Amino acid sequence: MSEPIVSEPEAIPETLREREQWVCWREEDRDGKPTKIPVTPGTGEFASSTESETWASFEAALDYTETAHADGVGFVFTDDDPIVGVDLDDCRDPETGDVDDAALDIIKRLDSYTEVSPSGTGYHVLITGELPDGRNRRGSVELYDTARFFTVTGDHVERTPTRVARRQDALRAIHREYVQDTERDTASESEQRGGAADESPTAGAADVDVDLDDEDLLEKAQNASNGEKFERLWNGNTVGYDSQSEADMALCCLLAFWTGGDRTQMDQLFRQSGLHREKWDEVHYADGSTYGEKTIERAIATTSEFYDPDDGDDAADSHDPPDRVTAGGTTDDADRSRAYLAEKNRLLSERVDELEATLEQKTERIETLEAEIERLIDELEAPDRGTEQPHEEDSSTVSETGDDSEPSSMLSRFFSGRSE
Repeated sequence: MSEPIVSEPEAIPETLREREQWVCWREEDRDGKPTKIPVTPGTGEFASSTESETWASFEAALDYTETAHADGVGFVFTDDDPIVGVDLDDCRDPETGDVDDAALDIIKRLDSYTEVSPSGTGYHVLITGELPDGRNRRGSVELYDTARFFTVTGDHVERTPTRVARRQDALRAIHREYVQDTERDTASESEQRGGAADESPTAGAADVDVDLDDEDLLEKAQNASNGEKFERLWNGNTVGYDSQSEADMALCCLLAFWTGGDRTQMDQLFRQSGLHREKWDEVHYADGSTYGEKTIERAIATTSEFYDPDDGDDAADSHDPPDRVTAGGTTDDADRSRAYLAEKNRLLSERVDELEATLEQKTERIETLEAEIERLIDELEAPDRGTEQPHEEDSSTVSETGDDSEPSSMLSRFFSGRSE
């Protein structure tokens, strides 16, 4: 590696720089694969993530990268600090900067200092919190809080905080959704309780069998009190949502209510809607789940009530979808739509007023210019009328008294002189 990979040292949060938990690293081939080896700043000897005597200050580690013995710096996680590192591998295109949906979801929800990894193909997110018990790695997502070191580049990702923020709730949720094997853990817990294994592995799934075919279900959904919202989404109308992904989630929450959380029916119905697109079947998550599968799973998990045909409540509203961009946040979809439309109408009204005022000004300007043009035409025509006849008279006079008369006078004087 020709140059040390610490692009902007000042971008690294002071919370990290002030701790003497820094090592350097250099890249070496191990079994034919490039591997980052931790080294002690100043000596170049092998460093250990559990032996503090092999660590140094940030400044010392940074200085050592100027030598040929180190390629970059790394931060060591210990039990004595509250720092947790989230490592997202193979989720970024280094050429275009495109990011896969899972990584983008994690970065947005953690909302803390984030930087691009040395390879340019991943991200490192640093937060404060306590790593939940259980496994800490699945697929391309890894979580560290002790006895490991994190390469640090200072290549800060724009629009992410410049500080290391406390994000315990978000960390817990991400650990559960992306790292823990929730279905296996749920089954294990059910077996321990003895006999609860018949419950659905998906939290929030209904215990009722709706048993409606697609046509009847759609008719009920469209005739419900929130049928207008359902029909808009069903037809692919995303007005009132920040993205199509939010609209997808909204429709899936409605489908979860009417199907009783039946994944298969939800999927086949969504594929008939105007929101369906190729992305639905794309794998976007470390566990191999497609975007559609994960959207359905989350919709069921966030729906607390389901349609029960035995209640005869055909007009019941389904629950509003959560805001998937902000971790833990929820919004009232109906209120948001009304607020959006009200704001849109206000802006349109203001624009109409502006255009009408501009049109009135332009009309007045046109009338002024037309009057000016008419006045100028009159001024141009008036001299022509006043000088037309004198011009003819001058021409006549010229012909009578001008150059033509001079030869005649000269001849008269000549002949007169000779006759004398």
